[in-house]
Amino acid sequence: MNYLLITILLIICAVIYIRLAQKFNIVDNPNFRSSHTIPTIRGGGILFYMAVALFFMLSDFKYPYFFIGISSIALISFIDDIETLSAKVRLPFQFFAIALVVYQTGLFDSSILIIISLLIVGVGFINLYNFMDGINGITGLYSLVVLSGFLLLNYNNQIVETNLLYYSILSIGVFGYYNFRKKARMFAGDIGSITLAMLVLFLGLLFLFKLEAPVIILLMLVYGLDSVLTIAYRIYLKEHIMQPHRHHIYQKLVDVKKWSHLQVSGMYAGIQLVVNVLVLVTYKLPISEQMGIVVVCIVLGVLGYVWLFKMLKITKVKMLNENLK
Repeated sequence: MNYLLITILLIICAVIYIRLAQKFNIVDNPNFRSSHTIPTIRGGGILFYMAVALFFMLSDFKYPYFFIGISSIALISFIDDIETLSAKVRLPFQFFAIALVVYQTGLFDSSILIIISLLIVGVGFINLYNFMDGINGITGLYSLVVLSGFLLLNYNNQIVETNLLYYSILSIGVFGYYNFRKKARMFAGDIGSITLAMLVLFLGLLFLFKLEAPVIILLMLVYGLDSVLTIAYRIYLKEHIMQPHRHHIYQKLVDVKKWSHLQVSGMYAGIQLVVNVLVLVTYKLPISEQMGIVVVCIVLGVLGYVWLFKMLKITKVKMLNENLK
């Protein structure tokens, strides 16, 4: 009954937000780099924040520093969805939010070098997660698989309050009704992708250090490989990495192979699901063995990325040659 009520509340929030977005023109109009072709409501990922807020209020204010951090970054991200903000404005809020997440996990007792590293990695992670939100269904489906992995780990280890995961998964389900379709009714926006990134980061740090299991980082393998390797490629091309582009593998699969958004999103989620199974059966192994598994998975992932990138490049050249004929 509790989860049914939460779902109903989230549905009501979605309906209200759609009406407000229409009234105030919070709409994403397609441009040359877009993967959509019709005006679509943006900022629908506010549902993910609402799920976290409901959990916070109904859990007697559990994880207060995490909630303050995710609230501050959700607010600035929502403003960015409405009116684009410069990195100079966003970054201070992001570092502040990540600092609160690190504090909530208890890692502020670490050395200053580790704390600084976590802050930099954390800010990089949430921005990379945001970069990957470019086609219908990808952020929702992928995050659903990632959170499900944490949920299964949590059953046996009780690292985090389970309702935080359940409420977030329910919010993805409600959002999916409007987004997991050929022509999406709404996009997650920065507030959605960055809120989910904050949640995944918080969970990742908790599970990684409490379980002392390096393989936990593989729960973000697919997004991590595509985003990091794409940035490396853009640096090679001497492009500004903060400028819009169409170099991600998921974008090329849509543009070159003409796969549907949901096919590509399903592929990403499916690969991550297989990796999740590997994590679930190996996280209790000795650390040395886990490190070996992490290295092997990353190497195989890089090789797979490079192979797929080359195949897509060859296909694109063939298409161009055929068009010239």
